[in-house]
Amino acid sequence: MPQEHTGQLTPGDHKIAIAVGRFNEFITEHLLTACLDTWQQLGGKDENVTVARVPGSFELPVTSLKLAESGDYAAVVCLGCVIRGDTDHYDHVVEQTAKGIKDVGVNTGVPTIFGVLTCDTLEQAIHRAGAKMGNAGRSAMMTAVEMANLMQKL
Repeated sequence: MPQEHTGQLTPGDHKIAIAVGRFNEFITEHLLTACLDTWQQLGGKDENVTVARVPGSFELPVTSLKLAESGDYAAVVCLGCVIRGDTDHYDHVVEQTAKGIKDVGVNTGVPTIFGVLTCDTLEQAIHRAGAKMGNAGRSAMMTAVEMANLMQKL
């Protein structure tokens, strides 16, 4: 039987950082609220969470890199919202943001969670921020806690 490792949904003494974009703030604030509520529901201590606010999703990778490199956090959650417009700007922002956030986790070994909504319409964003389809902020925090525990075990 192979040895198997899984992360638990218990915050313990882990510290988590959340980087959240202000662009589309009416959506990202719902993501942040759900993220923080989930942390508390799991039993996390308020003093073990740091929130860094950035202008938009494009700034999430550099901010999460700084947080991850500090050595203070077991995981970094990135929250943002990019809604498709009439130009190809959306594609560039989404691609570079996703790649940047992925690179932070791979290069630092600190789980860096992609909680950025990438939606075609405002209605889709509203649904993914809690109106119909759960809340991506909640999922991101659950992933962060699970990964922080898994990394500790490995």
